[in-house]
Amino acid sequence: MAAEMMSITPEELEGRTAYRVMTGLVVPRPIAWLSTLSKEGVPNLAPFSFYNAVSGTPPVVMISISPRRGVEKDTMRNCRDTGEFVLNLVSESLAHQMNLTSKQCPPEVNEFELAGLETAQSIDVRPPRVAAAMAAMEAKVIQIIPVPGSAAEMVLGRVVRFHFREGLLRPDYSVDSELLRPLARLGRDDYVTIGKIIPIPRPDVDAAWNSR
Repeated sequence: MAAEMMSITPEELEGRTAYRVMTGLVVPRPIAWLSTLSKEGVPNLAPFSFYNAVSGTPPVVMISISPRRGVEKDTMRNCRDTGEFVLNLVSESLAHQMNLTSKQCPPEVNEFELAGLETAQSIDVRPPRVAAAMAAMEAKVIQIIPVPGSAAEMVLGRVVRFHFREGLLRPDYSVDSELLRPLARLGRDDYVTIGKIIPIPRPDVDAAWNSR
């Protein structure tokens, strides 16, 4: 017998309640720690958990950015003005610094300094990288897409260079998840670290078909 279920529509929810439900259900979410530069050359660093990969060849990532209290975020303005960003990977050891950079600050504030983070020079884009990050992706904005009915905008960035800490990349070019120790976002103020890794090989479709 099926368990009883509660059923609601987004229209029944007030304020940011639908957002709270979404962020509790779409979990765990990877964190894009974006470093950008303003037109004036001021570095900015901020985390976003509405983020994912959308293409492997060419490598393209998507970050959804919404205004905060009706004001465009520095990251969005910088992406629009300069067309470049660096996506720094957030490992478990960087959780505190990442959280510090989520603070709403004036555009002239350098969040690298705020969080006590050293920078590393990028190669193909101007924004700096987080030197302590286990990995980073330099990217160039290829499209900014408004989300109909929302103040959010999707930023599509083509990755032009990968950076890896020594030993993170295996000989077959897969990433060592145990060494990366990625941090992911849950609902409210909750985060999750890597737990038990369960290898599940994909089924051999051709073999299954031929055995019929």
